[in-house]
Amino acid sequence: MAGHSKWANIKHRKAKQDAAKGKVFTKIIREIVSAAKQGEPEPDKNPRLRAAVEKALSVNMTKDTIKRAIERGAGGGDSDNVEEITYEGYGVGGVAVLVETMTDNVNRTVGEVRHAFSKHDGNLGTSGSVAYLFSKRGEIIFDDVSLEDEVMMVALDAGAVDIENDGDSLVVVTDPENFGTVKDALNEAGLVSDNAEVTMSPSTTADIDNIDDAQKVMKMIEMLEDLDDVQEVYTNVNFSDDIMAQL
Repeated sequence: MAGHSKWANIKHRKAKQDAAKGKVFTKIIREIVSAAKQGEPEPDKNPRLRAAVEKALSVNMTKDTIKRAIERGAGGGDSDNVEEITYEGYGVGGVAVLVETMTDNVNRTVGEVRHAFSKHDGNLGTSGSVAYLFSKRGEIIFDDVSLEDEVMMVALDAGAVDIENDGDSLVVVTDPENFGTVKDALNEAGLVSDNAEVTMSPSTTADIDNIDDAQKVMKMIEMLEDLDDVQEVYTNVNFSDDIMAQL
């Protein structure tokens, strides 16, 4: 199983910075509305909604805002014409990319996604071209690796699948459906994570140790994330320590 990608650490840091500027709130609210619309309006009974709520809380969205989004989704009718479509492609260096979108205009969205890939020497692929490299899982992340024994005992008892330690961080891996249960158990034990989300995790990584290629990948991802219709961008890029220091 691949360790936690260094890109993920950049992503988590960037998400909080963007949230402070109000960039990600709209997308998270859209995800909460969709999750509440398609399943139970109670996070404890709806794993997708629980994950969306955790994401909202991680960027300091107020509980009132979250509640209104859930009520909006449960009320129905607000997003009947929105399609959820995942696009797949490659960036420079063979970096695999998954782009999750919610759109009311497929032609507009695919055109914008394709442009973001091509502008940075990437290619939009066909369905299934990279999806097989990723699997959906919960990740509960601790920056303090000295907590490994304590985290492992609580997490595995609560149903976690695995604990990964790459020397820089601990990643508690869960099934998506068990994410909330494991996180609650850790919280109750006083083990509060530095980040927690349900994500698409790569089975292999594409290592980038050239700063020019790294910047192209970063700019492509940032351009994709800035698109209004894009909800999430997942990649298997892994930057070397030298590159991390320059980004």
